[in-house]
Amino acid sequence: MGEVDPAFIQAIDRRPNPKPKNSSLVDEIPTIDLSALRTGPEDDIRETGSSPSDVSGHAKLVSEIGHACKNWGFFQVVNHGVPLELGRKIEDVAKKFFELPGEEKRKVKRDMVNALGYHDGEHTKNVRDWKEVFDFLVEDQTAVAASHEPGDEELRVLTNQWPQYPPEFREVCQEYARAVEKLAYKLLGLIALSLGQPKNRFDDYFKDHQTSLVRLNHYPPCPSPHLALGVGPHKDAGALTVLAQDDVGGLEVRRKSDGEWSPVTPTPNAYIINVGDIVQVWSNDKYESVEHRVVVNSEKERFSIPFFFFPAHHVMVKPLEELLSDGNPAKYREYNWGKFYATRNRSDFKKQEDWGFFQVINHRVLLEKRQRIEAAARKFFALPLEEKRKIRRDEKSLPENRFNSYFEDRTSFIRLNHYPPCPSPQLAIGVGRHKDSGALTVLSQDDVGGLEVKRKTDGEWITPNAYIINVGDILQDPHPSNTNQNLKATF
Repeated sequence: MGEVDPAFIQAIDRRPNPKPKNSSLVDEIPTIDLSALRTGPEDDIRETGSSPSDVSGHAKLVSEIGHACKNWGFFQVVNHGVPLELGRKIEDVAKKFFELPGEEKRKVKRDMVNALGYHDGEHTKNVRDWKEVFDFLVEDQTAVAASHEPGDEELRVLTNQWPQYPPEFREVCQEYARAVEKLAYKLLGLIALSLGQPKNRFDDYFKDHQTSLVRLNHYPPCPSPHLALGVGPHKDAGALTVLAQDDVGGLEVRRKSDGEWSPVTPTPNAYIINVGDIVQVWSNDKYESVEHRVVVNSEKERFSIPFFFFPAHHVMVKPLEELLSDGNPAKYREYNWGKFYATRNRSDFKKQEDWGFFQVINHRVLLEKRQRIEAAARKFFALPLEEKRKIRRDEKSLPENRFNSYFEDRTSFIRLNHYPPCPSPQLAIGVGRHKDSGALTVLSQDDVGGLEVKRKTDGEWITPNAYIINVGDILQDPHPSNTNQNLKATF
């Protein structure tokens, strides 16, 4: 990745705004020590048979987990039980894999058929992320919904694909996934207890083909870190995310108290935990999935390894009935996780529809024929202008009255707008960003101003004056028979 391609450039209101390291806005997510968990042969959370001090320690731990989930949606854990050497091993194989030549990595590139493996075109909110990834399932093979269609009960099997190099890659990844899965179950048990539920309340949702996966992230240095993001602002769709990151840093969490972005300073040997959308639904909004993003830098590459704890495809996600009452009715309708997963997977690879463009290789058009037509084109365009004009095409415009009949029984109207003074103009907008749905808008405004238009060339907001005319959706018309997309509505 070299210069910043426009596909990576974030909208102005989403670009990172670096703050000084000593900024008063820095407020760290909680760090929770899990050493209070007594572990035995089954590495389980003990609710009974513990000493009074153990019971007190467990209660304090559950309280800390609940507080962190409610107020932040994020927290770090130390003394978590995942062997430190295993963390170092997976970071080592991740670095070795991403150092491979592009053609070697693309041998295990994911596609429409297999959504697992290597990918360097990840998008968040339709903007490309400055990173490359490798995904693998915790279970080497699992069943998922074949389609997003509600009535389709067919399943398909997802299978991990593994690179040939480094040779220890698969073994290390699978060992790591099993270890972090144990931690995820522990954390889910603590969250259940903090909601007043048995510690195993959620366990059955992850049996019989859980869809959990591990992702290896590589964020190369970015020449313009003020324009791009490693991952754009988003929330995680699963139950929990258990993240290991190196010492470079870059993760930022949108603080619930004031909406500011708070950087997560790397803590040696810690895991970063965040509540996903599923826990938000289960808890009926007691715990909230929080927006986060990853900023990049121009000097150092960064590695991170998230474990996404996803349930089985057949699980119906809905608020826990035990938490509902007349005063706390369900805030969400139930949905099927498998269908949601299939919908998201489908959108990830719908690039032809998202772009209207795509490239093909191995197309069997002979290189010799391409070279011949390119040579002929060069010869033609080198001819004198009067020679080329002998076969000039006749440019015909539409008749002046082409659209008049559409307005015989018109529904046009005039709006009088009044925008009173606002005590906090940095928080409110007179009219939010939008496009007009009609044919044309003819706007007159006073000398106060306020209208801003997003310029198509660079996405900047500019302020026009005098009478303002803007093209609406009708003139844009998605059907090519009208204006052939020469005119487009804008914000």
